[in-house]
Amino acid sequence: MTTLENRPNTALLVIDVQCGVVAGAHERDAVVANIGSLVDRARREQVPVVWVRHADEQLVKGSDAWRIVPELTPADAEPVVDKSYGDSFEDTALESVLSELRVGRLVVVGAQTDMCVRSTLHGSFTRGYDSTLVGDAHTTEDLTAWGAPVPGQVIAHTNLYWSHHDGPGRTAGTVATKDVDFAGPR
Repeated sequence: MTTLENRPNTALLVIDVQCGVVAGAHERDAVVANIGSLVDRARREQVPVVWVRHADEQLVKGSDAWRIVPELTPADAEPVVDKSYGDSFEDTALESVLSELRVGRLVVVGAQTDMCVRSTLHGSFTRGYDSTLVGDAHTTEDLTAWGAPVPGQVIAHTNLYWSHHDGPGRTAGTVATKDVDFAGPR
């Protein structure tokens, strides 16, 4: 139901599952395992997997912290989009990659929930994509020292509000890893 013309395909969008981003993340191992199972399933079902990788002064390009976690490895043919802003579409090749793949629906996983995941969800939705968040396949670190709620509440709140997000001609929602349907609503 995307508003993008001639874009019938779905892609799994894996955001910033990098060593330095998820090192202290809430339920890190379970989330990475869920992402890994979705990557494996997407590959079996011939659904494109698109990886996003953040770089900035704390995640220096080429450093160990910048690298995607060792449990997850992009396949040679899978695009890796580098970014330096929260929204994975801002000043990147992501839109071109998705257009070439004829993708109009995104299944979104990754880190951090309250930063790049939220920004990318909103960015994709406003650009016309159907955007599904996998509720048990995104995470964040503890930012309570800066006034944020505890990570579990940040994740739960994001899952709640995204499950009720909507707009004309597009779909949004939150599903569990076990309920992901890459064929999606049509």
